Formats: sequence, structure tokens, C-alpha cells
Amino acid sequence: MGSNPGWAARIGDVDELAGHDARSWGIDAGYEDVHGGWHAAPAATVRTVLEAMGAEPVDAADGSVRAARPAPAVGADVWVVRAGAAVDAGGPYTLRCEDGTEHRGAGPLPLEVPLGYHTVELDRPGRTVPLIVSPGRCHPAPERSWGWAVQLYALASAASWGMGDFADLARLARWSAGLGAEVAVVNPLHAPMPVGPQQASPYYPASRVFRSPLYLRPELVDGAAGLDGLDYAVRAGRTLSAGALVDRDAVWRAKQPVLERAFARWAAAGQDRGLADHRREAGPSLDRWAAFCALCEVAGSDWRSWPASFATPEAAVAAVAADGRLSGRATFHAWLQWQVDQQLAEAGRQGVGLVQDLAIGCDPSGADAWLWQDCFAEGLRVGAPPDLFATDGQDWGLPPFDPWRLRARAFGPFIDIVRAGLRHAGGLRVDHVMGLFRLFWIPVGSRAIDGCYVRYPHDELLDVLALESTRAQAFCVGEDLGTVEPSVREELAERRVLSTRLVWFEDAPPGPSWPAGSMGAISTHDLPTVAGAWTGADVADQRAAGLDVTAAPVEELAAKLARWTGLDRDAPVDDAVGAAHRLLAHAPSVVVTASLDDALGVDRRPNLPGTTDDQRPNWCLRLPKSLEEIEADSMVAEVAAVLAARTTPGGG
Repeated sequence: MGSNPGWAARIGDVDELAGHDARSWGIDAGYEDVHGGWHAAPAATVRTVLEAMGAEPVDAADGSVRAARPAPAVGADVWVVRAGAAVDAGGPYTLRCEDGTEHRGAGPLPLEVPLGYHTVELDRPGRTVPLIVSPGRCHPAPERSWGWAVQLYALASAASWGMGDFADLARLARWSAGLGAEVAVVNPLHAPMPVGPQQASPYYPASRVFRSPLYLRPELVDGAAGLDGLDYAVRAGRTLSAGALVDRDAVWRAKQPVLERAFARWAAAGQDRGLADHRREAGPSLDRWAAFCALCEVAGSDWRSWPASFATPEAAVAAVAADGRLSGRATFHAWLQWQVDQQLAEAGRQGVGLVQDLAIGCDPSGADAWLWQDCFAEGLRVGAPPDLFATDGQDWGLPPFDPWRLRARAFGPFIDIVRAGLRHAGGLRVDHVMGLFRLFWIPVGSRAIDGCYVRYPHDELLDVLALESTRAQAFCVGEDLGTVEPSVREELAERRVLSTRLVWFEDAPPGPSWPAGSMGAISTHDLPTVAGAWTGADVADQRAAGLDVTAAPVEELAAKLARWTGLDRDAPVDDAVGAAHRLLAHAPSVVVTASLDDALGVDRRPNLPGTTDDQRPNWCLRLPKSLEEIEADSMVAEVAAVLAARTTPGGG
């Protein structure tokens, strides 16, 4: 009971592998590069990975590295099953469902066990096993729908304080719903470190469970109405929206004192029922996040250098509760998350489903790494092997979950992360969805090229994703771009996780070759915009950043667009933008999205991979028009009309 055939089959049969082969721990023997060449996993890397997993590596006579002990029994820690599946407890048991009902029996569990998270108490051998019952497939996406994709920080209205916020998102949602849109895709809203400098990349968060208070509209929080000096603060905050770049540190310097004063006023009024309710709903994780934030302010921004008394969440929460000042700061940070939740909920009630973005990892010095430190593989980072665009490979600096320890926690951290991403959402985009199947681990201090792949229990993780998706009534889409094993896409399709299809990456125009079970788009935040490719500005931007590039790859994107649309190569940018979206409208994809960058003719991509902040500003480029101007823009209106037409019979 509780075995995972899919994962076990990928790892390999333990008896065949003599029980101690590294593959029995989920470590791939090597990988095939983009040219079809085989790269064996370096012995030193395998040794480091086995050591991090607690497998006690030993050198074998054949030169390989093996484990001194076999991998844990798959299925021993948690049972993950599909609804209606026959489950044999192997003897007397007590089934306790999450709704409080109980069922006692022996042998098979009832077939009608509801979806959810339950426990099974076994009389023999006298242990309790978590039981996760999943529908197996995610909630369906709205048929032939469309929406905008936007970097929220880049979207500013006349009321914004230097960057787009939740109130702007609500306005965007109301306006686009009026245009016929059903979804709005936003960048990750995950929380950065609570102390500066503010992290620009939304894909390097301190926490994937909590969200950034930078996106709050200060004058709308509880306690702000009638605050002395609020009008002056609002006017000063709005001046930060001038210029081409978002300055997150300046934004936080403007917002933080207003938020602190509003909190103090709210707390003095003694009306804390809303926060108390939110704390109960959020559970212990909110208190731990709040304690983490408070301690960062006094002990430094890297928990790994904290005193031993703060090293674990349990000890930290107790220490903060015993200190009046720290306790007050922790309450402030919990209050911020309550305010974030309220403003995001309002944005999610405006007629379109917000599609939130789930980053693949977290900052090793951040709250998630501290909170679940027993679940991460120490001394390793996640990245990618060499490819055509990064010949030395990539080290993303993100700590990987140890798949065995994650299972031992009944996937609790993953459940919390997914559930948070689906809160107030109509959909969830899973960044680098291949990471649910395998991740490329790199020892700290090693070259990225010397990493190796480690397998994850993908079928169980996808069952959790399906359960949370069904409960939230929200669809899921996987970012499955680049080198993807064919079996991955097959499994995702079976689980109703939408694939990602881009005009820039496909060999044929949107049509029969594109799967209906996909989210179609032209580009992503990491790839050239239509204007950037069409005018050559993207190549100029790369060269200005010091990258040694040729114009050929980007020019081929523009040439492809010209071939597929019949557009003259010297046509104006607006013509190229319109033609590209008319092309996209023919995609059979259940959902298509248009980026506001493309609709506005922006010629620089939000992020240029391979560059640092010193070379080129990433994740801080502001859209060239305000939200009010966007609502009146003729090209934006044209793009919206083209994509809205595909939702009608015979449209597109």
C-alpha cells in the first residue's frame, strides 16, 4: 500500500541495482545534452548528493559511487491514492477523515473515502500514515479564453506609488473583463526578504507561501483612513512613478512608514478580530513567517548566521513571543500579510481569473529555507545543464527539496506552497514544471556543468497539485519550455496540466500541431518582444549589456513572423504586433495570453538572462504608458478585439 510505481520505475528496481546503486536514491547516471551527447554524472557530484540525502556514500570497485544503505521504502511515509482506488491497510485500522468522521475496519479502506488529507491509524505495527486522496486531474481551464499577461510591478496608474499594486491589478481585471478577457496572468507575487535591499527578481523569493507587501496600496489598508499626513504621503508616493525604472527600495521607504502608522492606529483601536481570524485560517506558518521577519530586523537577513536560539522556527516563535518589542513587530508583519490577502482577494473578484505564478525555488537565506530546513538538501543548488543559450550551464542559486525528506513530511511544504499560489486565483502557472519530475543539482562551489539530475515523486506531486487545483476550482499550466522528456508532456496532458506553447519556439504557426490542452502566447518575460525582434532593438540591448551575440537567432524570429503572416519585413512595428496577435488567435489552445509589453510595442524584454544588474536593469522596466493610457490605447484595443473574437463561434 502506498507504493509509487511511476517513481520507483524511474529510479530503478532496487533488487536489480543491488540495493545500493545511486539510482535507487533517484540520482540519474547522466544526461543527454541538446546535441544528443551523453554526459555521465561526475562521481564527486554523486557522492555529494548521496551524502546530502543521508545515504552514506562509498566508492565501489568499478569506480562508481554507491550508497552504504538502501533508499527508504517508497510509500512508507505517506499514501497517495486516486479517488475510488482500492486501498488495503493490511490489517485493523482507524480512518480519520479531515472532516472529523471516523471509520474502523480491517483490510480494505472504504472505496468512497472523500478527496482530501486524512490519516490512517494502523493497529499493526502501531503507526499513523497520512492518506492523500486525489482526483488525479486538475480543474479544467475556461474554453477558448484569453487574457493579458503582465509584470504587475511594471503597471502603474495615476494612483500608484512607484510601481503597480493590487489596486492596479483590480482595475486591470475590471477593464479587461469588459473587453471579454477571462484570465490575467501575473508575475510571481511571492514575498522577498523583509529587510532591504529589495530583491528585484520575483523568481528568487524569501517565501513562496507569503506575498510581497510592496504591492499594497497604503491608503486602502485598515487604519489608514484619516491618518495625519496621509495626503502628503500619497502625493509623494505617486511621484515615484516617474521615470523608466521601478525603484523598489524607494517604494518601500515611502510605503513602510505609512503602513506602520496605519497598523499602530488599527492596533490602538483594539479591533483585531479580522487579523485573529486570518491567523487561525493561515495556521502556524503565519506566526513563523512573522517571527522570521521580526528577527531579520534585529539579527540580520540570513538566518544561517543567527544565534542558535533562533535557528529553528519553534525556538524563534517562542523567543519572539517572550520579547515585547519583537512580538509587536511580528504582529505588524502578520498584519501586513492580512492586508495583502484582502487586497489580492479584491483583485480576484473583478470578473477575470488571476493566474498566479509559482517560482521553482527560494532564496537559501529566506524564510522557506529556514522554515523547512530539514527538507532541503544542504550544500546543493538547482540549475540547468548546458544548452544552446547557456553553454556553461546555469546555477540558479536555489536550494533543492530532498525528495525523500519531502515525502517524510507528507509533502506538507509543497502543499502549503501550491495552496498559497491558488488562493484568490483562477489558475496557477508552475514555473519549470519539469522540476516536479527531476531537477539538476549542483554542489555549491562546483561548475554548473558538473551537476546531475535527481528524480522526484512526480505522480504524487501531481496528485497533490490536482487535489489543490480541484479544491480551488482553478486550472494549472506548466512552463514546459526547452528540453523536456516526451513522457513529461504526456503525463502533464493526462493530468490536465496545460502545456505552454510559444510562437517564438514552434516550428509551425498556431494550428493543428498545437495541442488544445495548452496556454498559447507569443513570447515570455525572458524572450524578445515582438517589437524587439522586429526592429532589432533586442540584439542592440543584448550587446549594450556586454553579451557577445549574433543577430541571427533574433532575426530568425522576425523572419518567421513575416513568413507566417505574409507581412513585409519592413512594415511598421504596429503592423507586426497586430499580425502576431491575429496569428495567435488561430491557436487551438484552450487559453491564449497577450503580454502588455507586446501590445504596447515595448522593445526590451523584462528580463535578459545572463546579465547582472550592473549590466542591464532586469525586473524593473516600467511599461511606457500608465494604466489609464493603456485603457485608451488603440493598439491594445485592437489586440483585445482580435483575441476576444476567438471566444465566439467562428471567431479568430
